[in-house]
Amino acid sequence: MKILVVEDDPLLRNGLIDLLSGAGHTVEAVADGATALREGRENPYDLVLLDLMLPKLDGIEVCRRLRMVRPALPILMLTARGAEEDKVRGLRAGADDYVTKPFGAHELLARVDALARRARGTPAEPELIEADGCRFDLGRCEATRDGKTVALTAREVGILRWLYRHRNRSVSRAELLEQVWGTVGSLKTRTVDMTIAKLRQKIERDPAQPRIIVTVTGVGYAWAGGKG
Repeated sequence: MKILVVEDDPLLRNGLIDLLSGAGHTVEAVADGATALREGRENPYDLVLLDLMLPKLDGIEVCRRLRMVRPALPILMLTARGAEEDKVRGLRAGADDYVTKPFGAHELLARVDALARRARGTPAEPELIEADGCRFDLGRCEATRDGKTVALTAREVGILRWLYRHRNRSVSRAELLEQVWGTVGSLKTRTVDMTIAKLRQKIERDPAQPRIIVTVTGVGYAWAGGKG
């Protein structure tokens, strides 16, 4: 299994590399959140071992953004002893499990193996989707229409994933705020509408008459794009 270790403490980072490599895994390690996010988006890891406290971008934000573009990627978060609030925040951001520092080698390897078994039994979500002549590569955060490729942000990919996953129903703005932004759905904001308006400029043949993401009056939005 290919594992990305994200830990800024060099002693612990090297210890994790030795432990996981000794158990037969292929390990890459980085020391900050920004690098971790780039690695997790661009490379096919089977699991991420993610520290909570990181420079440049904390573990909660890394987890939340990775979950938008790689929803099936197992994430095991490292938290401080007794920090229950941090554990809850990590799980709400999308972590699959956590292990508390200091931890035993056997416990960590057991949790890694458990997440690997769970991931093998979970059907993968599609990375390539076509709708109304537009082709989405969600793993690469790209959309292509008429030979022209444009970059998509992590939130735009998160919106596309959520709407496509629930394409049999409409999705409220509050639901998108909770699932894609990770904030309370009752928040009064035009952020969702503004983001979708920008996304339509990138993906729709005619943004004024959208055929992929349509507005559902009084509710929110829905996926309307069939195979293109």
